[in-house]
Amino acid sequence: MKTIDLSTWKRRQHFEFFNQFEEPFYGVTVSVDVTKAMQVAKEKGYSFFSYYLHKCVLASNQIENFKYRITPDNQVVLYDHIGASATIMRPNETFAFSDIPYAASFDTFSKSVQKEIERIQQSESLFPPNNPDNVIHYSAIPWLNFSAITHARMFKSRGSEPKISFGKVIVVNEKKTMSVAIYTHHALVDVLHISQFIDIFQSKLNE
Repeated sequence: MKTIDLSTWKRRQHFEFFNQFEEPFYGVTVSVDVTKAMQVAKEKGYSFFSYYLHKCVLASNQIENFKYRITPDNQVVLYDHIGASATIMRPNETFAFSDIPYAASFDTFSKSVQKEIERIQQSESLFPPNNPDNVIHYSAIPWLNFSAITHARMFKSRGSEPKISFGKVIVVNEKKTMSVAIYTHHALVDVLHISQFIDIFQSKLNE
């Protein structure tokens, strides 16, 4: 992790402008093609959720702006890697937040996902033991094919972590697509960076 020198940062004016907003987050929703990803996950016996989540984490780590975070004293830091804090459901229809570290290897990542699922099933806590900033907040909403989404926000906390939500997989003419909503802090991330992320994510889903 390193601290950004705001005096020479090319985004200084953008940061100062958007960081003063009461609501600096904005969002876009797109569809990605998951036909190949679902086929690979099925053939290899992978959890589809773990598989596409790992692809998403890998893509996110290739976008520098997704790895920026704003500290409580309004400094900007750049993390080396970012992991995932995904919502995990329990049988009683409640959920909890997970802490899944970054891992280049799918095998390592999927083991962390399974470990967090087991921890959450045995716990009543909403939050993981550690609640780091170097994550993206993920939520899977497999019951809805949404075209837009909003998020509950606690304005006093001034969090800056991106939020990514995945929707229901739908099939049209044998092509399987899934809605992906990306919600980011405009002081750190522009739509250009989101479009770059989507291109990389789609490429990885097609592998």
